[in-house]
Amino acid sequence: MSSGEYEDQAEHSAPKPRRRVASNVDEELEELARRAKAGDAAALDDLLRRIQPEVLRRCARFLPYRQDAEEACQDALLRVARKIDSFKGDSLFTTWLYTVVSNSARQTYRSMKRRSAEYPTEAERMPPQSDPRTTSVIAGSRIDLLEALDQLEKERPNLVAPLVLRDLCQMDYNEIASELNLALGTVKSRIHQGRKHVRKSLTVT
Repeated sequence: MSSGEYEDQAEHSAPKPRRRVASNVDEELEELARRAKAGDAAALDDLLRRIQPEVLRRCARFLPYRQDAEEACQDALLRVARKIDSFKGDSLFTTWLYTVVSNSARQTYRSMKRRSAEYPTEAERMPPQSDPRTTSVIAGSRIDLLEALDQLEKERPNLVAPLVLRDLCQMDYNEIASELNLALGTVKSRIHQGRKHVRKSLTVT
């Protein structure tokens, strides 16, 4: 991916995020989340079963190999189970879930890198960045983008979450502002700045 392609791909090639309206909200899922947050163990079990396919699908947007996506999916489900009480309830559960998923996917990638360094035989699962198999189902979501996000986190950590939620999770700007407790203008500014930094880091292939 050339560095000049990233923003166009993020805005035009990827599916446009839809603004959530009442008819699109899975009320049953939201109710399960509220009950699970309140300590209902049966509701939590039902919730985890319901979200597993969607969590796996979203992890696959970050990680091109199914084994890695499945590992990230299991980590995300575990985080949901352990941290459901941190779900505020003042936004959609799915909005909170996407943040959990993005964090789990990126953590899985970091773990994969460490393992490949410690155990060379695992390096086969870390393909060269020029390998077209590193391309995910969402335009721009590649191994080199994950590397660029890690670099961005070192330099400008406050830019990472808005960028990931917009360009990888495809969340609406207003949803991101609500989830991160930021002004809408701040969210847009940070996404713009994040894209500029990421384009500089992307490998030209």
